[in-house]
Amino acid sequence: MYHWSSLSKHYPASSIRKMAKLAGQFEDTIMLTMGEPHFETPDLIKYAGTKAIEENRTHYGPNVGESTFQAAVAEKYQAMTGFPFHPDEVMASFGATEGILLVMMTILDQGDEVLIANPHYPNYLGQIMALKANVVEVPVYEEYQFKIQPKDIEAAITERTKLLIINSPNNPLGSILEKEEMEEIVALADKHQITILSDEVYESILYDGKKHFSLFQIPGTNERHFVVNSFSKTYAMTGWRVGYVVGNTASIERMAEFREGIGFCVPPFIQDAAVEALQSDQSIVQEYLTAYDRRRHIVVDRLNQIPGFHCLKTEGAFYAFPNIQAFGKSSQDFALELLTETHVAMTPGSAFGSMGEGYLRISFAQSEEALSEAMDRIEAYVRRAYPDVK
Repeated sequence: MYHWSSLSKHYPASSIRKMAKLAGQFEDTIMLTMGEPHFETPDLIKYAGTKAIEENRTHYGPNVGESTFQAAVAEKYQAMTGFPFHPDEVMASFGATEGILLVMMTILDQGDEVLIANPHYPNYLGQIMALKANVVEVPVYEEYQFKIQPKDIEAAITERTKLLIINSPNNPLGSILEKEEMEEIVALADKHQITILSDEVYESILYDGKKHFSLFQIPGTNERHFVVNSFSKTYAMTGWRVGYVVGNTASIERMAEFREGIGFCVPPFIQDAAVEALQSDQSIVQEYLTAYDRRRHIVVDRLNQIPGFHCLKTEGAFYAFPNIQAFGKSSQDFALELLTETHVAMTPGSAFGSMGEGYLRISFAQSEEALSEAMDRIEAYVRRAYPDVK
């Protein structure tokens, strides 16, 4: 190898994947690191995909996506918001991750600033770095229920700020933005002429009767802002790698041009399966939510009974983000200690930014049996090793 690019030398590696790799040394490890639903893709979706393959839906398709896919997503947002959406405002993407990158490629120049929450979804960092834009982190505090505050966003804005990424329901924090909070953030962004990218991949996973409030439920936002979404979490389709961007038609056309040089098209048969998911009766989505709610209680309720742990009640997504500052150790050291001593793998909060120090992220997408066993192991170890921690 003659030369490594600066990007390749400094690209931020995933601490989530690192912890998962370390966990592989133990045969009985309980993996609570990955945001991977414990369910299999529903049969009707798999059948739609295999049927499309049998019908030879295996050739190149349009860069922007199949017209049937675009129409199905547009219909979803029209039904959700009550506002008209056109298929040309939709682009199929390789999961939400590529959708986020395509939005950034469309609006960012070198040196532009992107506001992201701290803690945050780690993959935002590398994408921003790849485009030679600059990350500006907005601190998010437990005292505000892990909800990003407009005053903190405004304090981070400069003349170089071009993009604000928001994520609700939130990974890793489990918080959600309510209607009034979203409206305040939109008003602030519009005041400073900043584009919002709303990452809404956990839209179906909310608890205690709460309903998802999409950015696009605010009138006119689809003309100047973007929503990125995915089928991965809602329909247990992580390996299918299918998502989408919704935005104004001119921007979608530019993203389709980028797609030509990235991967041509999302496979048509996968888009057919995604259309089936959207047009199903959604009963499976409710079944998943009911199961996640039980798992939420297994983890959050038990954590709050273990000395030294303090955990806010998860509002959305399938993560707990407990405060472990009482143990007086870094989140990395404590996560490694628990892995070594209990064979339960969790992600240190510092993997999600400096404001995550003193916390752990625990995915409760695992089975109820595995989660109960994990909590038993952690509680037994902590009570034995830290008898003086309250």
